[in-house]
Amino acid sequence: MSIPAFASDIELTAGVLSGAPLTRRYLSDLRGSFADLAAYERALQTGNPLLYSVSAVDAPQGDGQLNYAVGTLLPGRVGPEYYLTKGHYHARREAAEVYIGLSGEGLMLLENEPGETRLLPLQSQKIVYVPGHTAHRTINTGTAPLVYLGVYPADAGHDYGAIARNNFRHVVVEQNGKPVMIERAAFKP
Repeated sequence: MSIPAFASDIELTAGVLSGAPLTRRYLSDLRGSFADLAAYERALQTGNPLLYSVSAVDAPQGDGQLNYAVGTLLPGRVGPEYYLTKGHYHARREAAEVYIGLSGEGLMLLENEPGETRLLPLQSQKIVYVPGHTAHRTINTGTAPLVYLGVYPADAGHDYGAIARNNFRHVVVEQNGKPVMIERAAFKP
């Protein structure tokens, strides 16, 4: 039996794993993610900027195997909302994930199925543990790209549909130069 092992170089300035497939998400890919719909449409009329990219290495499927990915979320805002990722649950809901901040400054928005929400810092030398049954979204609150490493079970899968249908119950906006989390229903653009 051969040992399926591999190594990857993290190209930190580019925010990618060398040789790994790269997925890019543009503003148009995040329709419905931002609470300020008018600001989203105005931003889209001026262009379709890249918001984030993810390069991932998938392990062979099997019990105990792990995948890992490097994500790079660019700085910017749509109205008062910071650039963010789509966010997702894992298809296998009990699967947890670990995020390790490599550079930049941001936050992780965590929300479990009953609706409890937490906002945790994600930046260089910070680790965020995302328990199972928890949706998670990365938010760049800084002025430089937010680069992070994620490690998760190979069979976790990604459920983007639940977030696309219901979104997160909270948004993170800039107020007086600082990020503030408020309930989506109470947000008034």
